[in-house]
Amino acid sequence: MTLQVQFLTMISMVTGGFYLGIAHDTYRRFSPYWRQRIFPRYFFEITFWMAQTLLLFYILYQVNAGELRAYVFIACMLGFSVYKVIFASTYKKILEMIIRILLIIYHFCKKVIHIFIITPIRGIIYLILILFQFIISILFFMIKIIFIPIGWAVKLVFSLLPKKIQKNIRKSIEFYSIIKNTSINWIKNILFKRK
Repeated sequence: MTLQVQFLTMISMVTGGFYLGIAHDTYRRFSPYWRQRIFPRYFFEITFWMAQTLLLFYILYQVNAGELRAYVFIACMLGFSVYKVIFASTYKKILEMIIRILLIIYHFCKKVIHIFIITPIRGIIYLILILFQFIISILFFMIKIIFIPIGWAVKLVFSLLPKKIQKNIRKSIEFYSIIKNTSINWIKNILFKRK
C-alpha cells in the first residue's frame, strides 16, 4: 500500500469516525421513543450498528480495497473522539433546533390541511347529509299525502263489501302475513346456521 493510499485511508477513517459520532448521537436522540418495547429496541440497535459497519467498510473498500490495519481502527476512534470532545455539544444543540423547526413546520402543515381540506370536506359531507335527509322527509311527506286518500278509499270500499268477502279478505291477509313471517324466519335461520 502506497503512502498516498495510507494517507487517504487515515483521512477517510477519521472522517468516518466523526460521522459515526454524529450518527450515534442522532440515533440516541430518537431511541427513547422505542426503548420501552423490547423487539423494536433490539431490532433498531442491531440494524443501526450493522448499517454503520457496512458503510465504514464500504468507504474503506473504496479507498484501499478493504485492507484492515490497526491504524484504521485507531483513525476511526480518533475521529469519533474528536467529535465527542469538540463538536458533540454543538451538534446536539443544532439537532434540537432542527427538530424544533421540523415540528413547527409539521404542525403548521397539519393546521393548513385541517383548515383548507378536512374542514371544507366535513362541511360539504354535512350539507349533503342534511340535504339528503330533507329530500327523504319531503318524499315521505308526499307519499303520505298520496296514500292517505287511497287508504281512505280502500277502507270505504272494504266497508261497502259484504261481510263474507270482508272475512275472506282478512283471512287472505292473515295467510300472506304468516307466509311472509315464516319466510323471513327461514332466511334468518339459514343465515345464522351458515355463520
